[in-house]
Amino acid sequence: MSSVEEFRTEVRGWLRANLTGEFASLRGRGGPGREHEAFAERLAWERHMAAAGWTCVGWPKEYGGRGATLEQQVAFHEEYALADAPARVNHIGEQLLGPTLIAFGTPEQCERFLPRIVAVEELWCQGYSEPDAGSDLANVRTHAELDGEEWVVTGQKIWTSLAHESDWCFVVARTESGSTRHQGLSYLLVPLDQPGVEVRPITQLTGTCEFNEVFFDGARTPASHIVGAPGEGWKVAMATLGFERGVSTLGQQVGFRRELEAVIELAKRNGAAEDPLIRDRIARAWIGLEIIRGNALRMLDGVAAGAPGPEASIGKIFWATWHRELGELAMDVRGADGMLAAGEPYDLDDFQRLFLFSRSDTIYAGSNEIQRNIIAERVLGLPKEVRP
Repeated sequence: MSSVEEFRTEVRGWLRANLTGEFASLRGRGGPGREHEAFAERLAWERHMAAAGWTCVGWPKEYGGRGATLEQQVAFHEEYALADAPARVNHIGEQLLGPTLIAFGTPEQCERFLPRIVAVEELWCQGYSEPDAGSDLANVRTHAELDGEEWVVTGQKIWTSLAHESDWCFVVARTESGSTRHQGLSYLLVPLDQPGVEVRPITQLTGTCEFNEVFFDGARTPASHIVGAPGEGWKVAMATLGFERGVSTLGQQVGFRRELEAVIELAKRNGAAEDPLIRDRIARAWIGLEIIRGNALRMLDGVAAGAPGPEASIGKIFWATWHRELGELAMDVRGADGMLAAGEPYDLDDFQRLFLFSRSDTIYAGSNEIQRNIIAERVLGLPKEVRP
């Protein structure tokens, strides 16, 4: 048996033995549009994982990880999804900030922050998007200036996932007066539990509040809490986005397949599968899912080299559009009564939630429009879009 197969068997066995008792009811809980579900219990589950050494499996051992190979990391995420284990609460710290600190952080930063991410003692959120700088990230207006031994941060971030549950935020802020676009930005680590920080949840179409707007009004963080040099924030921020599109996407597709299978089963039960147009859309959805997986496997070559290549942008467009269309298919299969909530005040079933939340897939983590520009300009070498 290969090391990957042995590792997969170990992961599967541990999950089978531990998703029991108090944790058994967490199967399938949480995830996009459902982050409010059993959050405290999922946090306890993830700390249970940490105690057994199952968080940050891909990190080097010297930083508290298992040093798992790329193939072993894929196996872990696939087995976790196949077990229908609860959605992770520490994803942003483990998959985004941690690898960024390992690549760009100082030894002191790594010593301060990484052990607490491994142990799930501090939760993180991502302070990128702003009201006038969502997909146009380089248009950041949040600014920070040094006041003695501290950075003072003022501005607003929006669509900040899980900020209301987080302890810290990594913030892209403008630290050079008069700078524009990609220049003069810095990547700061800012504590949220302090005067000068206000977190306001944003109610979504699903009736839940996964996203937030965060206001910084003279918030402070030590001068040493800058990742990379002042003015290098764009480079660090782009590296973080690269880590975001890593091996965990293979686990995401297991969830997609489960959703598609549920739609197919519903179509069989309610007779929608007798409609040839519905059958054609189901077939196209199945083919699309296979393409998503193929592209994700291709993208792993870039991950192994240090950062995903253009396949990351191609993959983001494809899976986001596919998932949005799956939500539309689910509602068409569901039929006219799918337009009604099951109960008061706003009780949605899984198909309705899939339809509503998947509308955001083509917007967050880089909108389809921005991804097309990246592919056109940076991959195909086409002339840049005219900008004022």
